[in-house]
Amino acid sequence: MKKTKVPAAGEKKKLNYGKTALIGFGFMAVQIAWIIYNAYVPLILADNDALSKLAWSGTAIGAIMVFDNIFGLICQPLFGRLSDRTHTRFGKRTPYILVGLPVCAALFILIPRIQTLGILMIDVILFNFIMSTWRSPVVAMMPDFTPSELRGEGNAVINIMGGVGVVLGTVSGTIISKLFHTDDVQTLRENVFIFGSIVMMLCLCVVVFLVREGDNRITKEESLKLKKEYENGKAPKGKKTKMREMGLSKGEITSLILMLVALFFNSNATDSINTYFTTFATKEMGFAEKDASLFITLFAAATVIGAIPAGKLGQRFGRKKTIMTGWIGILALFLLFFVTKLTFLLYVAIVVGGVCIAFVTINTLPLVLEIGGQERIGTFTGLYYTATQSAAIAGPVIVGAMFDITTKFTADGSRNYWSLFVFCPICLVCALLCMCFVRHGETNTISEETIREIRDED
Repeated sequence: MKKTKVPAAGEKKKLNYGKTALIGFGFMAVQIAWIIYNAYVPLILADNDALSKLAWSGTAIGAIMVFDNIFGLICQPLFGRLSDRTHTRFGKRTPYILVGLPVCAALFILIPRIQTLGILMIDVILFNFIMSTWRSPVVAMMPDFTPSELRGEGNAVINIMGGVGVVLGTVSGTIISKLFHTDDVQTLRENVFIFGSIVMMLCLCVVVFLVREGDNRITKEESLKLKKEYENGKAPKGKKTKMREMGLSKGEITSLILMLVALFFNSNATDSINTYFTTFATKEMGFAEKDASLFITLFAAATVIGAIPAGKLGQRFGRKKTIMTGWIGILALFLLFFVTKLTFLLYVAIVVGGVCIAFVTINTLPLVLEIGGQERIGTFTGLYYTATQSAAIAGPVIVGAMFDITTKFTADGSRNYWSLFVFCPICLVCALLCMCFVRHGETNTISEETIREIRDED
């Protein structure tokens, strides 16, 4: 029998960077799929003959673009829990990836090729649903292989691999254009989706053949024992805990509600930009599709660069001040660009705005958890993600409707995508106003390790 090496007392555990990077190929597959999807699908839908003839086509496109968030909100937690209880010769996460990823890759290739709206909708809905069945399992692989005290470090490696997926997705148009020496829009789109599918399948091969989860099948006797333990330990169903029964003061409840509303407005702004930015850049700024998607890389890179300074500033000057500084910075930059319409200011707004948004995202989760306290981390994590996911569902639909409304005020009846830079600042102003009255969440009783673990699990 092979002996397991036990670390000596006081010996510091080290992260297996090679193994963690291999696991990160799964997250890379997720990221490249969503980057290409969010960059090109709004444009594909806008060019669809049947959809473009609808009076409220902008609203319809917005509704279609939130399918991923709806399925994510409903299905990702479900399949994450299912994978926890899965026992096969391939492990508990691999079966979901092994089945789900190839199906998604096949459906992905078809998206730019389908012209019939009904068939396109079936393909898009199936793609979004099946993506939600294997995303949680693939993200959960890192914590499976990594000790809890090293998960923060492991998450950094996973995010780097995800960042590679983001970069590949955003430069895919340029790569295809150079390889095939073509600027034909339809040819470019079709080959970009093929490129994304190939990378996804390569990532699958790396995860399945090089990571290799162990056989975790259980015997019949073990199954009966687990069932008995579960039934004996199952708590009776009780009524839902109301906000006033959580032991929070009136001031803490007010701060929590205002913070969640602020998060809702913030996510409305950021998710709408992510969904419609390539449409804006091509329709209003005249960028080619392959170049417009490069802005997403700049934004993502700036957010990563701003993450560590954001955490340190939050600790030194307070989370509330740091969050508000981020929102004020984004507002100033985007309003300046909206007024001047200078192209170089767009680059500045995207890069500096990415750093500013890191000031917000890095500090909002700790603030919400701090209001709840150590004993209610799970509950308040759920509240946090409910607020952000709800906005991710509502925001693109609202913006799509807003685009439709602008057709009533343009001479030729065309959509004015500059209105995106009116909607998003209004949302950020609302978030700022809510934040002004938040009075709790500054103390540091929730450890940084706990916060990292929650982000890892998401």
